[in-house]
Amino acid sequence: MSSNHHSTSARRATYDGFAETFAAEASVSAYNAHYDRPTVLELLGEVAGKRVLDAGCGPGLYLAELNRRGAETIGFDQSSDMINAARQRLGPGANLRRHDLDEPLHWLDDHAVDLVLAALVIHYLDDRVGALRELHRVLRPNGRLVLSTSHPTADWLDSGGGYFEQRYEQQQWSRGFKHWYWRQPLERWIEEFTAAGFAIENLVEHQPQRTMSQHHPSDYAKLTREPGFIAYRLAKATATC
Repeated sequence: MSSNHHSTSARRATYDGFAETFAAEASVSAYNAHYDRPTVLELLGEVAGKRVLDAGCGPGLYLAELNRRGAETIGFDQSSDMINAARQRLGPGANLRRHDLDEPLHWLDDHAVDLVLAALVIHYLDDRVGALRELHRVLRPNGRLVLSTSHPTADWLDSGGGYFEQRYEQQQWSRGFKHWYWRQPLERWIEEFTAAGFAIENLVEHQPQRTMSQHHPSDYAKLTREPGFIAYRLAKATATC
């Protein structure tokens, strides 16, 4: 079990030095290529001609696909190495910057984007409601936030204890990479979304693509039985007089 006394930067800076390995694995991995990206891209829907912000863009895998589909994209990430990897993937003209989502998006105006993507990033943050409020601010009135994170049931099954416990957990990934993330029950996630001014438009419990069965049969067998990730499409709640 982890301790809440670890700073956010200490938990997340470990992506520096790991960006190239992460990018190579995420391009083909069970949980990224055959699970999260297809689910999130479907929730985003038609993006041609829309301005899309990728919050926590990593090595630019989503951005590359969104550009291919005709979106105008902006990406940021806490890790300098991830931004460098994204720039190598997307080219020198890509709109990218290093920024920590725990800090205000001072460089974006109100109502600046049509869609926000936050794939597998919210569980790294200390002030999740504050970050969500900033994403709410930069969205246009009819904008949407599509967000994915680990499924609360998967967190419980992986780490044990009580389902309703709220705490940081640590996992060790391949090549010694340590991954810290926040776990909490489903009702708490929904409370945070609504506290930030969002309404849930759609909720999807990921299902693996059939391609996963060919390349990652053991992961496919597991993820067809039990949840791994969960995704939401969130709308700005309509103000009432």
